[in-house]
Amino acid sequence: MKLVTFNILHGRTPGEDVDLGRFAQCVADLDADILALQEVDAVQPRSGMADLTALAAEAMGARSHQFVAAIAGTPGATWIAATGEEQPGTAAYGVALLSRYPALNWQVVRLPRIPFRFPMYLGAPGRVQVVDEEPRAAVIGLLDTPVGPLSVVNTHLSFVPGWNRHQLRRLMLDVRALPGPHLVTGDLNMGVDSAQRWAGLRSLASAPTFPAEAPTTQLDHVLTDDPDLVTVSWAAPRQPISDHRPLVVQLRRRDA
Repeated sequence: MKLVTFNILHGRTPGEDVDLGRFAQCVADLDADILALQEVDAVQPRSGMADLTALAAEAMGARSHQFVAAIAGTPGATWIAATGEEQPGTAAYGVALLSRYPALNWQVVRLPRIPFRFPMYLGAPGRVQVVDEEPRAAVIGLLDTPVGPLSVVNTHLSFVPGWNRHQLRRLMLDVRALPGPHLVTGDLNMGVDSAQRWAGLRSLASAPTFPAEAPTTQLDHVLTDDPDLVTVSWAAPRQPISDHRPLVVQLRRRDA
């Protein structure tokens, strides 16, 4: 079973506009059985008003897929926190989970957000700016996979140090109430040691994923509490889109 987690930068190649054909081909080439996407657009002018989740589902041959909006509106412009009650066709941005296996059910978790604007030094553009941190969410699918039923979680946590740890601990309270075993994946905006510590899970792959051109840091993770789920191989191959590399993990049962 191949699982891929990928922060897709809304399908854009840095320095270029979104090419939907390039995005779809990238998804097809990854050939994932389970695909966790972050920074996913829906009905945004910058990505051709496309539903990127539906486009990815078609490209990979997904049997089940779910997009969860973290914000309604346009990142960097006018937006509000998504509630799940938005009308169809509303511009949105969030996370998506896609699977070639059937989903037995779906869950959504909305994560705590810093409730005020605050100054923070940002490496790009290299100065202190006032940050209005975006809302964050997680999508969880109970998937009927060849290695057995798995509660698969996909999320994109805050880039604010400390707050992302708080979000991960809060998320795990909900995750542990769901049927196990559990697999947590996504852009956690922290290193592997912190991810394992604050999730209370073990990592299934260790490879730098950011920045894409010459990665030095692993921000993207696959974690589990299943002692019998093992990694056959993993990689973080360069792709023609995004400022992250995907984390590609081939999994099997220990006794398989």
